[in-house]
Amino acid sequence: MSLRCLIVDDNASFMEAARGLLERQGVTVVGVATTAAEGLRGSKEQEPDVILVDIDLGSESGFTVARELADRATGASANVILISTHPQEDFADLVADSAAVGFLAKSELSREAIERLLGRSDPAAPA
Repeated sequence: MSLRCLIVDDNASFMEAARGLLERQGVTVVGVATTAAEGLRGSKEQEPDVILVDIDLGSESGFTVARELADRATGASANVILISTHPQEDFADLVADSAAVGFLAKSELSREAIERLLGRSDPAAPA
């Protein structure tokens, strides 16, 4: 099953690396955005299955962006995963209280990790 993804991050080199990694793993990256406004527009236009949002989005909070995306999205595009270079423990309470379906450290980003957070992983597949 195809997985359509939008990446919202203000770090161009990370976005390029993440896009390449995910596309090699069979994820269709339907767009990238560097601001909340671009992310909202991309979400509406592209209707991705999941949106990866950096917690530290320049002067904008990824938590706020996640809430705005979830409030405006319908169906699968409401699936927001927060990402960061910082460990999950630094944000555990904020992530739990956020509109996101979960959190991934940027170093752990993969199709498998995204699908696990979305509840799509195949329980019969080897871990």
